Amino acid sequence: MQLFGLITKQDGGVETKETEYVRTFLKQQLSTEAVEAYFALFLKHSSDGEKEDGEEEGKVRLTSMKDSVRILGICKKINKQLNREQKVVVLVRLYELISMDMKLTDQRMAIISTVAQVFKLPKNEITAIEAFVLHSEAEKLNLPDFLLVNNEEVGATEYKHIQTTGLNGSIIILRVKSADLYFMRYTGDQELFLNGMVISNQRIYLFPKGSFIRIPKGQPIYYTDVVGHFLTDADSVRISYEVKDVLYRFKTGTVGLRDINMAEEQGRLIGIMGASGAGKTTLLNVLSGIETPTEGEVLINGYNLHTEKEHIEGIIGLIPQDDLLIEELTVFENLYYNAKLCFKDKSEEEINQLVADTLKNLGLFERKDLKVGSPLNKMISGGQRKRLNIALELIREPAILFVDEPTSGLSSRDSENVMNLLRELALKGKLIFVVIHQPSSDIYKMFDKMFILDTGGYPVYYGNPGESLIYFKQLDAQINSDQGECPTCGNLNPELIFNIIDASVIDEYGNYTNKRKVAPEEWYSYYQKENLIPKVTTVDTRPPKSLNIPSWFNQFKIYTLRDFFAKISNRQYIALNLLEAPFLGFILAYLIRYIADPTSNVYIFRENENIPPYIFMGIVVALFFGLIISAEEIFKDAKILKRESFLKLSRSSYLASKILLLFTISAIQMLLFVFVANYVLGIQNMYFEFWLALFSISAFANILGLILSASFNSIVTIYILIPLVMIPQMVLGGAMFTFDKLNKDFTSVDKVPAIAEFMPSRYVYEGLIVHQYKHNNYKKNYFDIEQQESLADFKQVHYLPELREILNESLVHILDEEDSSDKKFANDLELLRNELAKEQKRVPGIEFNYLADLRPETFTVNVGHKTDEYLNKLLDHYRTIFSKANALKDRFISVNLNADPEKFNRIKDDHYNESMSSIVRREFEKNKIVRQDNELVQMADPIYQMPEPDRIWSFRTHFFAPMKHFGGQYFETLWFNIAMVWILTILLYGVLYFDLLKKAINYSSTIKWRKK
Repeated sequence: MQLFGLITKQDGGVETKETEYVRTFLKQQLSTEAVEAYFALFLKHSSDGEKEDGEEEGKVRLTSMKDSVRILGICKKINKQLNREQKVVVLVRLYELISMDMKLTDQRMAIISTVAQVFKLPKNEITAIEAFVLHSEAEKLNLPDFLLVNNEEVGATEYKHIQTTGLNGSIIILRVKSADLYFMRYTGDQELFLNGMVISNQRIYLFPKGSFIRIPKGQPIYYTDVVGHFLTDADSVRISYEVKDVLYRFKTGTVGLRDINMAEEQGRLIGIMGASGAGKTTLLNVLSGIETPTEGEVLINGYNLHTEKEHIEGIIGLIPQDDLLIEELTVFENLYYNAKLCFKDKSEEEINQLVADTLKNLGLFERKDLKVGSPLNKMISGGQRKRLNIALELIREPAILFVDEPTSGLSSRDSENVMNLLRELALKGKLIFVVIHQPSSDIYKMFDKMFILDTGGYPVYYGNPGESLIYFKQLDAQINSDQGECPTCGNLNPELIFNIIDASVIDEYGNYTNKRKVAPEEWYSYYQKENLIPKVTTVDTRPPKSLNIPSWFNQFKIYTLRDFFAKISNRQYIALNLLEAPFLGFILAYLIRYIADPTSNVYIFRENENIPPYIFMGIVVALFFGLIISAEEIFKDAKILKRESFLKLSRSSYLASKILLLFTISAIQMLLFVFVANYVLGIQNMYFEFWLALFSISAFANILGLILSASFNSIVTIYILIPLVMIPQMVLGGAMFTFDKLNKDFTSVDKVPAIAEFMPSRYVYEGLIVHQYKHNNYKKNYFDIEQQESLADFKQVHYLPELREILNESLVHILDEEDSSDKKFANDLELLRNELAKEQKRVPGIEFNYLADLRPETFTVNVGHKTDEYLNKLLDHYRTIFSKANALKDRFISVNLNADPEKFNRIKDDHYNESMSSIVRREFEKNKIVRQDNELVQMADPIYQMPEPDRIWSFRTHFFAPMKHFGGQYFETLWFNIAMVWILTILLYGVLYFDLLKKAINYSSTIKWRKK
């Protein structure tokens, strides 16, 4: 008001129109009481005042020295109190004031020039503002910062131009670039509307975001149309994005989206709104290519997004609602590794510079060395997290960007900053789709178009945000339906739209009911009648490929480094993983360090009955550690992987990096566990074997944990499933229950149950027990001798007497002239035939020519006697073997005892374990031999029983076999079993790579819903 007064007092004083302008201006800005106070202030400063000394009567007065000083003082105060935008508005209003009577004297113009200089505005903008206020002729407005809308055809001009039919006069729009402000005025006499309010041709209007001008004929002039003429990058990628008749059904058969049609091009910011459950995120997923529509198609430059992805690789970016950040890395590192995955040809210096520039552009550079942290343990603010999420996509500059609720959980200021960033990207030529929920008026007006969905996936509006409220008010027949925004404050409340859409019926008592006044189908029918779908010219050029991803090995390297630095930055994670295993190993070993003699404090390994349970517990520990460290690995990366799927990165390189780090952690954990626990328990010379076996099963558990992590959508579900996958490993591991004592429906006494062949715990337990017994420093010296002794002893004590008894029963059957078709008689002969056939292979030196006669129809007393003679020969043969083996064993023991009895006994005490011996020899087994069908099965001394394969590729054996067979070769049990664990691990990797479990779960869910 002081400036207004000081300017109008010059050269004859204030004019009538100037006074009216000031009063009108105040009424638009202030309350009635405040108007009079400020108007009085204006009158006080606009009065002529006293003449200065020496001034002549009737002479036009120059600006007094006193006024000049006051003007400079006021401008300096404004400089301190107002921002650049407000200063520009002040300057425009000053020019507008003196234009009322066009009293453009040198003194007045000099004052305004002084104000502009003190405000430090660019000279070209001052010139443009002056021309905008004072002139209406096109030739005087021929500057780059002007846009003229009229009915004329123009040639090449500096100013921008929009031609529209039926417009009298011109709409003149000025852009003040430094303040990012737009002003408009109208020179004609038709009734035009700015945001629903009548435009006066005597006034200058601020043209804010989201504004639109309705003209009598032709299309409205939208804010985005105006800004697009000034700011859209002419070199940006040309994009045509068309959605044609898209319908989407969920797996349950429910329709999620109906009749979705869109047509957009580059340089647009499109909002998607709707009530909860209306299908906003579903629509975003379909538009971005994550979900495939049931019907219809989405075309980008004519290419189908869902069936021709190879033609449009890299032009789509996705920013989900949730964070895509790695919490343990810094702001810089998050963006750095993302950039490394996008640009293979850039050097390290170029990547660093690109990341730094991006962070500076987003106002994050000063926070670059801070850890991102979690939402509950914040290191950076919510707004900064959102901007960093946007930066992850922005750094590779996709042509089309999809953003899901970018303002969710942010303050109003942060929300505006994020949306300003998206608005700026759109103006630079990007096409951006944003799902938005409860936006403020300012944010709502930023959008070029708004797509509104109603419950059930019905589209109900598609057009300019500023017109949306008018559209629904008119359909609802409201009395002020021609006004979209508040005429006083200019705000537009998007909630009013949903109040209209969701309005409920009122009953006769004035209470709201649960029934809607207008059903979604009815709103949809209005939408169809309006035909709100715009047209775009399909771009027939293939979008330029923006992806330049590294090779498989480099991706693997980047993934590995990213994950490695994320893990080591979490000190608790590293400390627990490194200390937990040895601590648990020490506690376990110390607790079970059993001393048999209660009167002695000397620990003897031989007498410790807890060694077999320790081995089993070591397996449980390895399984548990392997599952725990991997259970969250892919689950926590799920959202990041969803975004990176648009980059077409290698899944195998990602999985390989995870597996490498997990295997490394597991290897260290098992090394520490074995070193500590074996040392405490006195297990000697077996460190490598124990480590390799436990590491192998831990690696298996790593892959199993990754499968669970990749297949389920809840971390609680994953951890609940860990016991489910561990308990079968424990039950079928061979330690808790002997296999021949399990349910007969799936077990046999001669071989490990088929289901146990898929249990790594069984392979590791068997391998370690056999190897510890067979290859310890005491037993390994005469194990082969003892094996011969055990074989011969079993044959002469159990096996041959059992055959002789069966033979005698068969002879009695013949002598009693009983029925030859008796089933037991036939089975007995078949058993004899089967077993003696095996013996002929085992002992080829003893002939037996009556094998074929061991049948009911050919069996005679003579055949029986010949068979008995053959059994006697076998008995003699095995007695000889036993005697030799026993003698060798006795000689070996006696020699060593006589040489150094203390050393011999110490080796036995330190390396041989009696409890383990009783397990592998099954010393407490009541039945040393059992009959299964028509075969005899040895139950005693399984550790000494060599497998006898049926075929060259047979590998299944009894439990605790000393050797394993495959491909005609015999292998040490431990190494064969470890190999089997790794084969199972590789098979599991195939399940992980192809996501078979997740696909199976999804398929079963689909089938279930279809049946319903």
